[in-house]
Amino acid sequence: MTYPAVRSVLVVVAHPDDAELSMGMRIRDHVLSGDRVRVHCLSAGPTDGDDGAARRDECLAAAKVLGVSDYTFSSIPDTRFSDHRGAINGALFDTFATDRPDLVYTHYPDDQHLDHAVTGEEVTTVALREAADLIHFRSPYSRNLEPNLYFVGTPELLGAKRAALACFTSQQQLDMTVFDGLTTLAYRQHVHHRVVERFPANADGAEMFHTARQILHATPAAARP
Repeated sequence: MTYPAVRSVLVVVAHPDDAELSMGMRIRDHVLSGDRVRVHCLSAGPTDGDDGAARRDECLAAAKVLGVSDYTFSSIPDTRFSDHRGAINGALFDTFATDRPDLVYTHYPDDQHLDHAVTGEEVTTVALREAADLIHFRSPYSRNLEPNLYFVGTPELLGAKRAALACFTSQQQLDMTVFDGLTTLAYRQHVHHRVVERFPANADGAEMFHTARQILHATPAAARP
C-alpha cells in the first residue's frame, strides 16, 4: 500500500500494560519513524479500591518512555467486557472517528483472558470497515495464533520496552523478567535458525503478530523506475 508520509497508527487494548507487554518495541519504532501513534485502553481497571487513576498514571508514564503523546481511556468495567459489548462498540466508533487510522493493532480474538478476546472481536469488527490494515498482536495469553509477521528489535528498542514495563509498579503479580525472556526467545520456535543467522548483528528480541488484513496498491506509473 502507498502510505502517507506520516501514518496514523491506533493500538487498542483491554487493560493497562497490554500494549507495552505485547508490542512495546513496535510502538517505539513507529514513533521513531515519525508515525502518529495513539494507544486506547478500554479499561483502566480499579486497583486497591480506587477508580483506576493509579493505573492510568502508569500508562502515561510508559507512554512518555515510548514517546506516545496520545494515550486515551474508556471506562469499561474490568473483567466485565462480555456484559458491555454495546458500550465497547460505541467507544470504538468514537475512537476511530477521532483518528481514522491507517493501521490498527489489537488483541488476537482467541485469548484465554475474556476481556482480551472480546476486545479482539469488537476491534476487528470495527477496524475492517474503518481502517485499511489490521494486525493482531500476540499477548502472553493468546491461543492458536500462528505469527506471520515478526518485528525484530534492537538493544535500544528492547531497552525502551523494559523501561516502559517498569512503569507498571502496581502489577506485582506479573514477573516482568519472564515476559522479557519471551521477547528475546519465543520467536525462535517459529523462525528457522538459518534465517536467524542472517539477522543484523544488533538484532535483539522480537514481537510477533498475525496480519488480519493488509491492502496493497499498485505503484503509480510516475513513481516507477
